[in-house]
Amino acid sequence: MSTSYLVAENTVVEEIIVNKSRFICYLCPCTSIEAFKISLKEVQHLHPQASHHCYAYLSARADSSQYYGFSDDGEPSGTAGRPMLSVLQGNNVGEICAVVVRYFGGTKLGTGGLQRAYGASVRQALTLLTSKTKIPMVSRTLACQYTQMNDVLHVIEKAGGIVVEQDFSDSIELLIHLPEDHIEITEQQIQIISSGSIVLRKLKLS
Repeated sequence: MSTSYLVAENTVVEEIIVNKSRFICYLCPCTSIEAFKISLKEVQHLHPQASHHCYAYLSARADSSQYYGFSDDGEPSGTAGRPMLSVLQGNNVGEICAVVVRYFGGTKLGTGGLQRAYGASVRQALTLLTSKTKIPMVSRTLACQYTQMNDVLHVIEKAGGIVVEQDFSDSIELLIHLPEDHIEITEQQIQIISSGSIVLRKLKLS
């Protein structure tokens, strides 16, 4: 079961200079690979003459073992994308992407120097990042009588859920979103207040 986690909230642009090379880090919220690709294209458009556009992204929670990616974009293998990803993961903030633009300053940094520079670029930008807590939600439907409505709404509100849709006919049909880590206790409370007559149901896939 998923629990709440921190996600990026703002966009950051921060520059550092290492041995005359400019490293400009762009941090952006990133909820999907598609969103990341848009951010990358925007940075590439802003800096068409840059030597490299290296990146790392987390499109889910920071400790996800699946939803991430990175690229050295022509830098020696393992010197840019991987160090950038490690810094992002170590910050424990998910749904974030980092694109570091490098303008070569004429002095080669070596593999160790590049790793430190790209990592430092992201680390410096992260000092300006703000984050917020994201609570994974799940959808459920239920049907209740009009006399049960107030009690049902009280349970939903207490759990941090929201009513998305309401359909009033012989009974009341509700589509609700509930925090995933509260779903079991909410189901139990709904059962108690309705003496078992109300059941939370998963959405049917069409």
